[in-house]
Amino acid sequence: MWGSEDVSSGKDAGDENFPVGSLLISRRLRPHVHAYYDFARVIDDIVDTDRLDADAKITRLNAMEDVVLGRRAAPQRSDAQTAVRVGRTLAQTGVSTDTATDLIVAFRQDAVKNRYDTWEELEEYCRYSANPVGRFLLQLHGEDAGTFGPSDALCTALQIINHLQDCADDLRNLDRCYLPRPWLEREGVSVDDLRHGHTLPGMRRVFNALLDRVDELNRHAALLPGLIRDRRMRMEAAVIVGLSRRLAQRLRVEDPIAGRVKLSRMDVARALAGAMRTLV
Repeated sequence: MWGSEDVSSGKDAGDENFPVGSLLISRRLRPHVHAYYDFARVIDDIVDTDRLDADAKITRLNAMEDVVLGRRAAPQRSDAQTAVRVGRTLAQTGVSTDTATDLIVAFRQDAVKNRYDTWEELEEYCRYSANPVGRFLLQLHGEDAGTFGPSDALCTALQIINHLQDCADDLRNLDRCYLPRPWLEREGVSVDDLRHGHTLPGMRRVFNALLDRVDELNRHAALLPGLIRDRRMRMEAAVIVGLSRRLAQRLRVEDPIAGRVKLSRMDVARALAGAMRTLV
């Protein structure tokens, strides 16, 4: 069930669009955030590796889920032990287990589905692949369910931004594309046009249409900091909202096929400065 293949990617928190367990999170809660991130990184690596077939990926993901839910023991190996640690975190903090198991739902889907046909399909995928992350953080800080809507909007926006950043790499390395196929067809382009090394005009129109949706999500997400009681978490959320907006702006003017579009230090500084206003 676990297999012997090491499928770790070597990625860490520095590869993410948002701060993971940053200094804005209280020292008391930071270990729980890191436990959750380590688990998410491992199950993401399982589904993204080219060293396992779909059935083997799903078998491993199912085993990780069983460990989180306490249905089986884990071997003494680093990847499996992340499921032990996140299960312990959920038990100690009272955060709902679906913040971890929903991620597995998304990654099982990634193992067998590599094309999308509608915006609604994409949103449903984000419901499981991204939204649980925000809900985990909010529940960890004792926030109520009234924060979940704007948080889901923010996490979905960040996930779609990530799909745009990685669109060429995802196709080349995983034969996976999250861009809705009818949107491509409407603009006279295809999935294979992601292999050109630069963005064609039709593909740019598809990117911009997705970014229009991202902008809507970010407008909803802007409500989130004002709903959060915990001062540190409010600041963290405000920073991430700012980073999401700035990444969306960069993707409007830069070419994600030619190279990964990233935040600059100035983007981060401006997001921090904007977040400071939530403390006034």
